Amino acid sequence: MAKKKTKVGYTHYADFPDMDTLKEIVLYGAKNGGEKRHLVFNNFEGKIQEKSFNETFYDATGIGQYLYDLGMAGKKVAILSDNSYYWAICYYACGMSRLTCVPLDAKLTDSELTELMERSGCSAIIYTADYAKAIEMMKASEKVVITEYIKMEDFDEIVKKGHESLDAGNKSFLEEEVKADDLAFIVYTSGTTGKSKGVMLSHRNVSSDAIATCRAMTASHTIAFLPFNHTFSWASALIASPLLSEWGYLCKGLKDIQKDIATYHPQHFSAVPLAVETVYKRIWFTAKKQGKEEILKKGLKISNFLMKFGIDIRKKLFKEVHDNLGGELEMIICGGAFLDTKYEQGLYDLGIHVVNGYGITECSPVVTVNRLDDFRFGSAGKALACNEIKIHEPDEDGIGEVYVRGTNVMMGYYDEPEATAEAFDGEWFKTGDYGYIDKDGFLFLRGRKKNLIILSNGKNVSPEEIEEKLISTIDYIHEVLVYEENGGIAAEFYLDTVSKADAKEQIKKAVREFNKSMPVFKQVSKVKVRDTEFPKTTTLKIKRNYKKK
Repeated sequence: MAKKKTKVGYTHYADFPDMDTLKEIVLYGAKNGGEKRHLVFNNFEGKIQEKSFNETFYDATGIGQYLYDLGMAGKKVAILSDNSYYWAICYYACGMSRLTCVPLDAKLTDSELTELMERSGCSAIIYTADYAKAIEMMKASEKVVITEYIKMEDFDEIVKKGHESLDAGNKSFLEEEVKADDLAFIVYTSGTTGKSKGVMLSHRNVSSDAIATCRAMTASHTIAFLPFNHTFSWASALIASPLLSEWGYLCKGLKDIQKDIATYHPQHFSAVPLAVETVYKRIWFTAKKQGKEEILKKGLKISNFLMKFGIDIRKKLFKEVHDNLGGELEMIICGGAFLDTKYEQGLYDLGIHVVNGYGITECSPVVTVNRLDDFRFGSAGKALACNEIKIHEPDEDGIGEVYVRGTNVMMGYYDEPEATAEAFDGEWFKTGDYGYIDKDGFLFLRGRKKNLIILSNGKNVSPEEIEEKLISTIDYIHEVLVYEENGGIAAEFYLDTVSKADAKEQIKKAVREFNKSMPVFKQVSKVKVRDTEFPKTTTLKIKRNYKKK
């Protein structure tokens, strides 16, 4: 593994061969990892357990052979559970074979899960007892064709049976030829609007994306808390781990994240913007609570001055902040939604680099990312080596729809040929996201095409752009949603009334001041205030169409 010295320390770039399938990657990880620690987790008894790369490979081959003995080769297998070691091993087992894995969102309702099983045509499902009601609903549905219901709690017994079969000479799983263009996954999207679609991803899609991602921002040990059914957690954890021969702790959930960080001292972790904002706000909340807010501000002034001369003392100067975050945290890999630049800049000033990127499930998912030694605050970074990007029909400001083509772009939507055809312009995938690319190749996003507000004068307004500027301008906004109402622009706010008791009384005045800095056609004409958070998707994005439900 090569090391390249940069202005921000040492950036590690991985040195591994190109691989076209997940089977190659898992085998590569087992060979290079060997007896090294691979995964740390809570087992079914709630006790902390560790497994080496050899042990995870052993478990995955046992699961895989068991599924092959059930006749699942070439068929679809769903996984339904919260994050766990057992989930990860089932994922690896599917990735090493001609099984098509359908990872399910464990936060969906029983009826939603059943509906997905009706649409997907899965032959088997691996689940935990927590989802017994959903399983009963599936069994009662005539449209569900599942023949094998496999309880994850039987994991050890299943692994044992699989290896008994292997020892008896049944090598069908290990000897299976997996090809780059084989369908590896069907991932049902969880967008903020519309019905979910099944994104079909091949082995080449996910392998090329994970490899390009790891080469662009190679890292060390981590904690993994992003839901495993989302592709972001694959490139940043599940596939990255065998590629880099690095270990990780599999978190049970977000509620224990602070304790997990302190216990396992991650060098990095991947997160959505809400988690990044929480980390930043927690730092300042703690400083204020301990009466150290002014000391922290003075420290930042000193540090920022020295950084201009290439003198970096952030780790030493802000040691208490770093100790509260495990002591080894160097970067947070962020994606999934808009991140206010103040959090990106603020954490960087404290010595924690937020590596912001852009991805979409249909691209496996990472498309662009900032690098530790090549970044720009506010941007989503530059394109990965596995794909290229362009702006389609840019306006006078260079803003247009982001198009992507490359080896990471999906095969299409499952059983939806019309939707697939609509998603492509020749070889180019139409992301539906608007943005521009600067002269140095950095992508800056400006919102979703389907969210555009089209005013009566023909002007197109991105609600995300206004939301971003409102949050950056008015510091007591927790959340805001901008939308069209009666031909004008309405802004609905969820405010921080703890830090600012009169926030509700002051917001209209603040918006009037804000409007003075905006073009007339982008000014907010109606202000609304809500008392609770906005309804969100399972990936913590605000549901933009919540009012219609």
